[in-house]
Amino acid sequence: MRAFFEGIQWLFVDVLYTPLDLLRALELKTWFGANLLNWVFMAVCAYYVWYWIKQIGITKDKDVQDTTAHSFLG
Repeated sequence: MRAFFEGIQWLFVDVLYTPLDLLRALELKTWFGANLLNWVFMAVCAYYVWYWIKQIGITKDKDVQDTTAHSFLG
């Protein structure tokens, strides 16, 4: 059972966290290089927020809102 948990430790520490270790080492050399991934992520999110707001505006212009819920109320 101990080997199973040591295998999980090896997977995370030596394999899956390797890119994070590389980013941590890169931060000592250049701050911009280490944070490039963050800037790309923020740019992608900003684009999709802009696209979402644009689509809401398009559908808002097309919708005709009827304030009565049922025909027998109006």
